[in-house]
Amino acid sequence: MLDTQKPTYLTAFQTAAKEGKFLITAEVAPPKGGNPAHMISMAATLKGRVHAVNVTDGSRAVLRMSSLIASAILLQKGIEPICQIACRDRNRIGLQADLMGAHALGVHNILALTGDPVKAGDHPDAKAVFDLEAVRLLQLIRKMNQGVDCNDKPLTDGALELFAGAAVDPQCASWSGLQSRFERKIEAGAQFFQSQLITDFERLEKFMDKIAAGYKKPILAGIFLLKSAKNAQFINRCVPGVNIPEHIIDRLAQAKDPLEEGMKIAAEQVQIARQLCQGVHMMAVKREDLIAPILDLAGVAPVNLMVVK
Repeated sequence: MLDTQKPTYLTAFQTAAKEGKFLITAEVAPPKGGNPAHMISMAATLKGRVHAVNVTDGSRAVLRMSSLIASAILLQKGIEPICQIACRDRNRIGLQADLMGAHALGVHNILALTGDPVKAGDHPDAKAVFDLEAVRLLQLIRKMNQGVDCNDKPLTDGALELFAGAAVDPQCASWSGLQSRFERKIEAGAQFFQSQLITDFERLEKFMDKIAAGYKKPILAGIFLLKSAKNAQFINRCVPGVNIPEHIIDRLAQAKDPLEEGMKIAAEQVQIARQLCQGVHMMAVKREDLIAPILDLAGVAPVNLMVVK
């Protein structure tokens, strides 16, 4: 089925993506509790520095406020969200319900994820759902944008207008698996890609040249603020597929101010990524206020957030 629906408007993030601009997004976690004040204050430090704020959906299977509700709160504050939606906790009925709700609330950017395993989080005895996974969720979003549900029944109260993205891991050990998964997500309707934490930029360059180049979809390289050598070692132990090089760990260990050194490393990585792909996705867990200074160190100017009507 061809998508003949014409969007009534483009958000600032969508406009920048379609115009080929260097995209900047940053990650924030919803609150653990009913008070969103801290999330709002952290996201406010990103105004004018990122095109959109990526709101996590139970990252690492740890309990947080609904990513959809948190995204709607940020939108009310004038901050464009990218709402992560993971398949772990919802069946296809719940996923479609949330996608319709996102559209109605004005949350139009969606990052479609399979989701981290329940055993990794703080409720290991919870029941995982995984009715769909990321590729099938992308296919579902495309259908709903065309005005039908997952059973090809009409959405009688209107089609959706969602701009769907997906995750990609250029450092995946299986090159054929990486290519196959990436191409399946493209075919399913992914409009942009956010990468996992990047430490091997040669691998990223190879991915861009050998796999991504022919598809002309924005790839945002994941840049993570390392706060100390201990922090880097923890990530190496606990985050699958990530291998922070020893020379980076040594820099942090020998630094008089490890946090400042981590900011310099992140800024250097932004500069490298800028030569390879169309954007960066900034991650600074509990220190989102440092993302703007990192971008300053990297020489990245504030962004133009004009929305095209």
